[in-house]
Amino acid sequence: MSHLPHLITDLALILGAAGVTTLLFRRLKQPVVLGYILCGLLVGPHFQLFPTVTDLAAIKTWAEIGVIFLLFALGLEFSFKKLAKVGSTAGITGVIEITAMILVGYTAGQLLGWPFMDRLFLGGILAISSTTIIFRAFEELGIKTRQFTSLVLGVLIVEDLVAVLLMVLLSTMAVSKEFAGSEMLLAIGKLLFFLTLWFLLGIFLLPTLLKKASKWLGSETLLIGAIGLCLGMVVFADRVGFSAALGAFVMGSILSETVYGEKIEHLMTPVKNLFGAVFFVSVGMLIDARMLWQYIGPVLLLSGLVILGKLLFVSGGALVAGRPLKQALQAGTAMTQIGEFSFIIATLGLTLQVTSEYLYPIAVGVSVLTTFTTPYLIRLADPLHDYLQRVLPESWLRTLERYSAGSQVLRSESDWKVFIRSFSQLIFINSVLCVAIILLSRYYLRPYLLDMISHPVVAGLVAVGISLAAMGPFIWALTARPIQGTAYKALWLDSKYNRGPLVSLEVLRSLVAVLLMGVLLSQYFPAGIAIGGTLVVLGVVLVVFRQKLQGFYHRLEQRFLHNLHEKEMAHQQQTMLAPWDAHLSNCQISPASGFIGRTLEDLQLRELYGINIAFIRRGNKLIYAPSRYERLYPHDEIGVIGTDVQLQKFTQLVESEADEAIPVDVLSEEIVLQKIIADQHNHLSGQTIRGSGIREKTNGLVVGIERRGERILNPSSYTAFEWEDIIWLVGDRRKIAAHYFGEHPAEPVDKGR
Repeated sequence: MSHLPHLITDLALILGAAGVTTLLFRRLKQPVVLGYILCGLLVGPHFQLFPTVTDLAAIKTWAEIGVIFLLFALGLEFSFKKLAKVGSTAGITGVIEITAMILVGYTAGQLLGWPFMDRLFLGGILAISSTTIIFRAFEELGIKTRQFTSLVLGVLIVEDLVAVLLMVLLSTMAVSKEFAGSEMLLAIGKLLFFLTLWFLLGIFLLPTLLKKASKWLGSETLLIGAIGLCLGMVVFADRVGFSAALGAFVMGSILSETVYGEKIEHLMTPVKNLFGAVFFVSVGMLIDARMLWQYIGPVLLLSGLVILGKLLFVSGGALVAGRPLKQALQAGTAMTQIGEFSFIIATLGLTLQVTSEYLYPIAVGVSVLTTFTTPYLIRLADPLHDYLQRVLPESWLRTLERYSAGSQVLRSESDWKVFIRSFSQLIFINSVLCVAIILLSRYYLRPYLLDMISHPVVAGLVAVGISLAAMGPFIWALTARPIQGTAYKALWLDSKYNRGPLVSLEVLRSLVAVLLMGVLLSQYFPAGIAIGGTLVVLGVVLVVFRQKLQGFYHRLEQRFLHNLHEKEMAHQQQTMLAPWDAHLSNCQISPASGFIGRTLEDLQLRELYGINIAFIRRGNKLIYAPSRYERLYPHDEIGVIGTDVQLQKFTQLVESEADEAIPVDVLSEEIVLQKIIADQHNHLSGQTIRGSGIREKTNGLVVGIERRGERILNPSSYTAFEWEDIIWLVGDRRKIAAHYFGEHPAEPVDKGR
């Protein structure tokens, strides 16, 4: 009988025990992550009652792979565009909370007499809340649709990004063993440079390559390719001095912007779950229960600081960002725990051998305690708000209300703000690309050409020519590309005092281009020749090749923007649902249909099929906009609004074994799909759908709202109309015309067939 490797027996033990604890914790309705940690404690070397893992080194390697795949999966869920969309509210709240909690952790470590690196890592551990635990609590409490959850989601996105940055910065400080301001700034600049470069090149190249290979991309090939790209970026990130986790996160975030992002995320789920389980079990294996008991005091102290600190700083940050008191408290109580990233940061400290052994089990103990308290604290938000309403002075409450209301007012951006933002983006992005070309030329192209060409001067000239050709489009962009023409013209024509600063900025961008070309040429030629060559090259770029470079840069820019927005455009095309391409159709309920006798609420037709019931005709009785309690009976004729695909699928279900649909008579022809605009005449702006009485007045159903280019399909009855909303309504044409003709007469879009 062949000898079985220890790794296989250890994995059998780990995964078998993890499966049992998973079942137990799901039955107890507790986070599975805690079950994995408990499992690791039981099969770890510090607990002798059960069989113990023997090959700890191999398990640690698997755990490192687990961290890579966890960060890769997190990147697939992350989106830089999503981060921009969460708005300033989440950004302000996240920055205030993270900064304050890092200071709280550092100060607490100082009071406990811990070393510098322990204090620093403790601050990072306490700063990051648990996405997994928060989402699980929202699901169990049934509050995922409440308004404050969008704020929590935005803050979690900010935290995830900051956690990745913290891992890089802590690793840098762990190597230097001290806090050096210049080294820290250099590390941040290096990180920002590589993140920008990876994102630009990834978005430009990967979607195009995936599109060209689309005919061969089955599920298996896509999964293997995605994992290969992930590990390739991990290796590259390690080579340039960053952590493996950062490389995995970056590749995940790049792939998330492609049209294959959601499919890759789905395919990666079982891989992430497998290696994630191994990682969290390995977390538990590192816990020494005796050491945890020995430090029970710091565990309780830090747990209290996490709960009170996050409640205070998340709520305070949300108030500063302009959220109402109730939403701020709800967000604060939801984020009073630490979780996955805290374990990863604690593991990083152990791996780098810069933190004490007690920090890790203390972090786990704090996570366990704060996880168990999270659901109870979320339930405490409303009573806490009621209590503060009673005890706070009335003037304070009025001030908070006025501040919150004022913060929600949308203000137009000034021309200077638009111009400066565009100017900064153009300078930064093109400078990063030029610097990348300079570095490639110095460290790769020049050595390669020196090996190929024996004469160093000729090799240098060839390298300079290739590098300048690559930099040409970006040099043109730095010197001549128009920046926000509308804002620039408005500033130039608005006041003569604007012209001096505008001219200065134009000179500045040209100086940046000159500096970058000078840096490139100075690597190959003496200073005098480099300066002269720079001026000559700049003149050639601006005069001789201006048109060609402009066209080439425009094609590069358009390809990048198309790849960047391709996923959104594809998603928009797939979700162009009623009422924008819908129409009204009739069908008859077959006596053999499974819908008979069931209420519309039970059938969930909107949720399952995307259609809406506009009316039910039963004999001579016509039921306009039936309520959710209305039942369907044999031979009922129903008016359904939906797309061709939706109607075809739904009609096959309800009309099976039925005769042809009954022709529509004059009565049902009065039910139409129409649009009205919320304006000063109909006074709909500011009212909710239910409060406006639009249903009762028109015997109608609001099936969609178009607002500032965005489309809200099947809005809830509590949705409030805003000024100039385009409201799509199915109802009685005469009643709609009588109540809402206004300044924008509603023309029928489609009649019932």
